[in-house]
Amino acid sequence: MKVPKKLRTYCPSCRKHTVHTISQLHKRAPRPLSWGQRQFNRVMAGYGSQPRSEQKKFAKTTKKISLMLKCSQCGKSHPHRGFRAKGVEITE
Repeated sequence: MKVPKKLRTYCPSCRKHTVHTISQLHKRAPRPLSWGQRQFNRVMAGYGSQPRSEQKKFAKTTKKISLMLKCSQCGKSHPHRGFRAKGVEITE
């Protein structure tokens, strides 16, 4: 799916329609010192299998895409409504 680089939409900070630049969010690396990551590392240490069973069947063929909209006037960002697509290409 092709998405434009700039989009004129409502900015909740300015409270009016302005031009926004679009960027796609990606999963970031986990924080190594967060409680969940420390617990996961503790379970994974030593011999043994995964802490929970692996998923064998997948019901869905697509993933939800999350886009961030950044206002050109105030510079604040807000998320766009998530939608399903096999892939997103940000074009001119």
